[in-house]
Amino acid sequence: MTGPIPFIIRRILVAIPVMLFVTAGTFFLGRYAPGDPITVRTGGHASPEQVQRIRQQLGLNDPVPAQYARYMVNLAHGDLGTSLRHPGVKVSELIFPKMAVSAQLLLIPSILIFVLGLPLGIYTATRRGHWQDPFTISSLLFVAAIPELLMIPVLQVVFAIKLKWLPVGGWDGIFSTRMILPGIVLTVPALGGLARWMRGSMLSVMGEDFIRTARAKGLAERVVLVRHVARNAMLPIVTFIVYTLIGLFTGDLFVELLFGVPGLGREILSSINSRDYDEFMAITIIGSVAFILANLILDIVYTLVDPRISYGSQ
Repeated sequence: MTGPIPFIIRRILVAIPVMLFVTAGTFFLGRYAPGDPITVRTGGHASPEQVQRIRQQLGLNDPVPAQYARYMVNLAHGDLGTSLRHPGVKVSELIFPKMAVSAQLLLIPSILIFVLGLPLGIYTATRRGHWQDPFTISSLLFVAAIPELLMIPVLQVVFAIKLKWLPVGGWDGIFSTRMILPGIVLTVPALGGLARWMRGSMLSVMGEDFIRTARAKGLAERVVLVRHVARNAMLPIVTFIVYTLIGLFTGDLFVELLFGVPGLGREILSSINSRDYDEFMAITIIGSVAFILANLILDIVYTLVDPRISYGSQ
């Protein structure tokens, strides 16, 4: 059977064992990793008897396979578990607000990357053989090569401490001045990668026979570029776009740490350091589901961008 519905069903069925493997691997690695979450939570001040009593109450003394089975049953009922760092607090109450902050932090930079990066890639491809092509790409790649750990302090010192134009950090929402410096760090370095990728894809398509045929027919160069070159060049770029959109919810660790943004990146690090089993399990599951959805969306979008690709051929 062909068509979108059977294709989606097949992909979901294939994703089930993948999810089981990911959840089992994460669960068992977390349980057998060094460190005890109860000791971390109590700061090492609880007696061994108190630690054992808490572990017994939380079911951490049960065999690990039994703990995994219990977790999966709760997960099937929509329960992501309870945080060990914050007793009585549901994991969903911790990570979803953080995820929303990360999405807001990355939304405008992601839009700017596409709005600026794609035209820059198209422009440099059309200027191949001229000085504008290597100059533009080299400048963008030079900026992209600067590590975030170096760029962020420099921007903070110059614009926040010396010039006092912008706040040094913090979070007041997506439309506040505190968003400007993180936005620069997240946008400018990423432009080089997308522009270079779009340029390579454009040049690859521009060498095809059907482009020469279109020009031989007397079509205007603008029509050839927009209708024939750009559309066919977008196929590999779709992958970049979809994974960037999925990555909106994962956060950026260094940006969140150095700018004091309470996003998911910081939460992931805290959950790992504190051995908060249920929390990093939930984050892993959400990330895995997002990755599987990204691949499913990609396959569907491919058929829309390129009619030669059908559901039956995937």
